[in-house]
Amino acid sequence: MTATPQFDVAVVGSVNIDVIVRLARRPQPGETVHGEQLSHRPGGKGANQASAAARAGARTALVAATGDDPHGARLRAGLAHAGVDVSRCTTVPGPTGTALIAVTPDGENSIVIIGGANEHLTAVDAWPAAACYLTQLEIPLDTVVAAARHAQATGARFVLNVSPAQPVSPELLRQADPVVVNVHEAALLLGAAAQTMAPADYPAALITEGARSAVVTLGAAGAAWADATGAGTVAAPSVEPVDTTGAGDAFAGALTAALARGVPMPVAIADANRAGADATRWHGAVPWD
Repeated sequence: MTATPQFDVAVVGSVNIDVIVRLARRPQPGETVHGEQLSHRPGGKGANQASAAARAGARTALVAATGDDPHGARLRAGLAHAGVDVSRCTTVPGPTGTALIAVTPDGENSIVIIGGANEHLTAVDAWPAAACYLTQLEIPLDTVVAAARHAQATGARFVLNVSPAQPVSPELLRQADPVVVNVHEAALLLGAAAQTMAPADYPAALITEGARSAVVTLGAAGAAWADATGAGTVAAPSVEPVDTTGAGDAFAGALTAALARGVPMPVAIADANRAGADATRWHGAVPWD
């Protein structure tokens, strides 16, 4: 990359309206329980990560699709207010993506995704010029691959968050610098080999599988990493979580923002750990009204 790009981070990903119900405990199969509170909040992995990157000080653009409904207009306005460039967020006929989220008093959540407009996000004719591209898997895989190829063609860094978890092609994994996953997602990528190693060893194993670098989040224990310079773990701040929704997205967005500044991986992860911990202090995925 020869010229200074317009953006530090370009996020290619999903935008959802989060429908959140708070309840004392999750129902068992066939059981009905009472919810205590219902709210609608901005969400979607792409939107969450773009918001986090902007909060971290990165010049951030979002490539996304929203529906032609009131939710889509509100979400785009909220992202713009958060400092995210939304000029490449397209509007498509139909509903905006939706996430149904159940949150228990310990802050843990269970999520069901309805893709909506996200399923219609395709490769764009004019990608935003960026130092780093960040994608997830709530959008069509072909679009993720197109973003990876564009990053490679322009000399940009490509950060791949394999979430929701699903297998990815060797080509896509080879572009990941880093691949960012939690323990469960890492185990899916590694298959049976994951059963014979500790989670702290997953990043090195993911590099063996083809990734250029790897970061595995370990929840309250922080994150493990590996790249060409070495490997290690970085502890996370201690926090009493209110709601863990979006914490992983905050981590990925802040991590990419730090990598765009050119800092070493352990420093970037320390920033990301703080952002992820902070994201558990409020209700919903992002601190918007």
